Amino acid sequence: MNTLIFATNNPNKVKEIRAVLGDGFDIITLKEAGILIDIPEPHDSLNANASQKSRTIYQLTQKDCFSEDTGLEVTALNGAPGVRSARYAGDDGNAEKNMEKLLFELQKYQDRSARFRTIISLILDGTEYFFEGICEGQIIGSAKGHQGFGYDPIFVPNGSQQSFAEMGMEEKNKFSHRKKATEQLIAFLKSR
Repeated sequence: MNTLIFATNNPNKVKEIRAVLGDGFDIITLKEAGILIDIPEPHDSLNANASQKSRTIYQLTQKDCFSEDTGLEVTALNGAPGVRSARYAGDDGNAEKNMEKLLFELQKYQDRSARFRTIISLILDGTEYFFEGICEGQIIGSAKGHQGFGYDPIFVPNGSQQSFAEMGMEEKNKFSHRKKATEQLIAFLKSR
């Protein structure tokens, strides 16, 4: 069984990743590994932020690990909020305020197309690998649903009539950007 440290403090991301990975992998969170730090995300790309998180944990532990960074990229806003998705309305990372700001910014635009993009950085035996998952969709005019997290209540993936927040985990994983990136990670690990 592959044991990997997942460089995150976000329980929602851990839940999603574990649901995709299944029983063949043992995922240890930062907390479970006894690493009580919050790794900054100061860079202007998802790749660089994901890399910083996994490299930080690898330097601390010398153990195989991975991290991810995800952004919501809205076409009309030239890809914003992007890497600032979690802190779009301020550094406190308030999801409600982030959604309110995004919906306010989009009021003057007809184009509501957007995509979630996830980058996973894996460090295995000291070498770094990247995996990407994308989910195309639309931003709707008001929040719908109470599941998920972040922008899920205002994002409807192409091919669905429901927001991510109206879906259970199984339904969301039919579309999920994080699942797509994680499936690439799994295929890579199984090929080694």
